[in-house]
Amino acid sequence: MIRHCMFHYQRRFLHLQSNLTTQISHKIDSSSSGKWNTQLMELSKQDQFKQAIYLYLQMLRSGASPNAFTFPFILKSCASLSLLSVGQQLHTHVLRTGCEPDTFVKTSLISFYCKGSELVSARKVFDANPLSFQPTVCYNALISGYTLSSRVFDAVSLFCDMRLWGVPFDAVTMVGLIPICSLQSHLGFGMCLHGCNFKCGLVSDLAVGNCLLTMYIRCGSGESARKLFDEMPEKGLITWNAMINGYAQNGHAIQVLELYDKMEKSEISPDAITLLGVLSSCTYLGARSVGYEVERRIDMCGFKSNTFLINALINMHARCGNLVKARTIFDEMPDKSLVSWTAIIGGYGMHGEGEMAVVLFDDMLRTGIHPDGAVFVCLLSACSHAGLTDKGLAYFYAMERDYGLQPEREHYSCIVDLLGRAGRLGEAHKLIMSMPIKPDAAVWGALLGACKIHKNVELAELAFERVTELEPRNVGYYVLLSNIYLDAANMEGIIKVRMMMREKKLRKDPGYSYVDWKGRIHLFMVGDKSHPQADKIYQILDKLEDSVKELDVSKNDLRMKNEEVLSGMGVHSERLAIAFGLLNTVDGMEIVVIKNLRVCEDCHLFIKLVSKIVDRRFIVRDATRFHHFNNGSCSCNDYW
Repeated sequence: MIRHCMFHYQRRFLHLQSNLTTQISHKIDSSSSGKWNTQLMELSKQDQFKQAIYLYLQMLRSGASPNAFTFPFILKSCASLSLLSVGQQLHTHVLRTGCEPDTFVKTSLISFYCKGSELVSARKVFDANPLSFQPTVCYNALISGYTLSSRVFDAVSLFCDMRLWGVPFDAVTMVGLIPICSLQSHLGFGMCLHGCNFKCGLVSDLAVGNCLLTMYIRCGSGESARKLFDEMPEKGLITWNAMINGYAQNGHAIQVLELYDKMEKSEISPDAITLLGVLSSCTYLGARSVGYEVERRIDMCGFKSNTFLINALINMHARCGNLVKARTIFDEMPDKSLVSWTAIIGGYGMHGEGEMAVVLFDDMLRTGIHPDGAVFVCLLSACSHAGLTDKGLAYFYAMERDYGLQPEREHYSCIVDLLGRAGRLGEAHKLIMSMPIKPDAAVWGALLGACKIHKNVELAELAFERVTELEPRNVGYYVLLSNIYLDAANMEGIIKVRMMMREKKLRKDPGYSYVDWKGRIHLFMVGDKSHPQADKIYQILDKLEDSVKELDVSKNDLRMKNEEVLSGMGVHSERLAIAFGLLNTVDGMEIVVIKNLRVCEDCHLFIKLVSKIVDRRFIVRDATRFHHFNNGSCSCNDYW
């Protein structure tokens, strides 16, 4: 019966024989299983699993009997090809040949069932012997299976049994068990495992160290991860990647660039995973010079066919201010995925070129790519920033009607912003009240921001009440309401907001701006005088402000006073960054400034006028979009 089943499987594979990369052109005449096992072992090592199964069928037909050395190789092949039914037949053959007690056969059976998600069968094989007599490798195989299937309790319980019965654990045990700790609630157990490894001297094992490092990152303990990283005697590529991408995923972009610099000085060469993490950090920081270096590394290492890296490059160039370069890379892509289209559409949206974002979206549809929620967020945001109100509304209502996509909170936030900027505050409020899902702070915050643009105090107070119920400690909303009161000359309201902030012990997030110059990030805080060139920067700034006052006598001193009281004191950071750029660059050179907050109206006007006075082009990326200043005007047309 067994042989009949296996010959039936042989017929299924006969049509594949001509396509095998390494054909078996000879038969093994000897009935000795040793020679067959040698061939099976070689094929298994080379991951030629189909060939291994075909050879096993030949072995049965020749009359040779499989033994304990045969089954591990053929079970590995069945597991790799997800051939559950064939593996179950092999299990029966194992029983009939009396090979199940063999440790390697038993471990192979457990691993086979675990990879096929047949954990009940794997446990039955494991339980054939008492727990105290189970070898370490069998425990390891089942623990890895539980971990692979996210069976946290079962994996931990089995490890406890292992310790209870005095069965020694090794590095393989830990590599199989530690990945189960992937949530913050698992951190305590993960630290216990770290302690076990430390006592047994396994921390020096590179694979174990990498697992512990990844565990700390996934559990949100970045400081512990970095401490372990610094203490590791040996660091491989996986180690560097774990730490770099851990920092990148948690928004610690400066630490990513610092580590990448150290990695470059070591003898470890980065791979695509490394570069992806570094590019995302360059995008976050606006670190153009490092991003360009990474792009050169991609060319040198032959990674230009890596779609993930190319998409990251598009995103990096667009968000570092070089939209022309981003578009060039996009146009040169032979195969554009949805992610590629989303990156370029989002780039145009951030730069205020909503019309081009719409054209690209329509081009994407013509290629047959079905949109998702993420690309609609980029599209609706682009329409909002460009004042394409009717277009944006049409796309919003088409989401569910034409593409079967249910709008999420992010889409409603974009539409509230879209309507609000257009002055349709009543419609925006009505939309919020009719939402099928509960509006979040971003939705109410969009309405509050629109009230600021159109000076609607009554609706602003309602939006402020709702948004502070959801995010009571987000100081930005308090500052926004204070500025709305300021526009209305409502000093009582301003005092009320300041009292609320004082009671809650809130301070406005310090504004900072930076310029990437000669491979270094030059950071400026509000009123900053710590920069080595501070004296010269302030001299230039004084001259610029005198020139600006001559051009514009409508400067609102009350507004600046209000901003300074709420934020601390001193000159706004983007002005210092502009002055630094003028001090250190040649005439005609474009200056790019990255700011963490939304640029204020006063500084927006200041930079516009400075661009005319000094005949320079400034690109400022604030918290929401890009502003291209040139000859006294801004690309946003004061619509931001």
